[in-house]
Amino acid sequence: MKIYELAQSPSARRVSIFLAEMGIDVERVSVDIRGGENLSDAFQAKSQNSLIPVLELNDGTTICESIAICRYFDESYPSKHSLFGQTPLEKAQIEMWQRIIEFKGLFVAMQAFRNLTGVYKDRETCVESWGEVSRQRLIEFLPTLDKRLSESTFVAGERFTVADISAYVMCNFMKNLDIHLDTGLPHLQAWFETVNQRPSVRP
Repeated sequence: MKIYELAQSPSARRVSIFLAEMGIDVERVSVDIRGGENLSDAFQAKSQNSLIPVLELNDGTTICESIAICRYFDESYPSKHSLFGQTPLEKAQIEMWQRIIEFKGLFVAMQAFRNLTGVYKDRETCVESWGEVSRQRLIEFLPTLDKRLSESTFVAGERFTVADISAYVMCNFMKNLDIHLDTGLPHLQAWFETVNQRPSVRP
């Protein structure tokens, strides 16, 4: 099997960290997103959304969307320390925080970046004012995570999960928007420094 990706993109980073946590190595194929390779007929035949990452199985079956890919590996290589949780309550809490981080944090950060930088203006409409609004929405979301991390060691509880991976990728990516963790967010900052020591997040 192989994964088609742009290694430094947030979505690809989520899959890479997840696989590193599981100790799974998969062949990688780099896709030139900036150059529009993902818009080619060959790539679109593999990806239902024309985006990366895409997991291609040995039989030719493909899976896109980073969390869907992570779920495939989680189910295919079961562990007593699943990053998606073990008990019904744990699974629900992880899913809850995962979605909160995606919808209020990671996706908002990506909207801000794309609209402010115009990096893909050759293929999408960019609205700078929406980028500014999105950037502010991200800033206003960070105290929610800081408060949560004043109550628990990790985002969804007392152990590292896929929700932490999404939050970590978000915190790394927001540097591109000139948003940084500081002493005003002490719990989030301490959590970030802890996660930053995990071997799985190292390039």
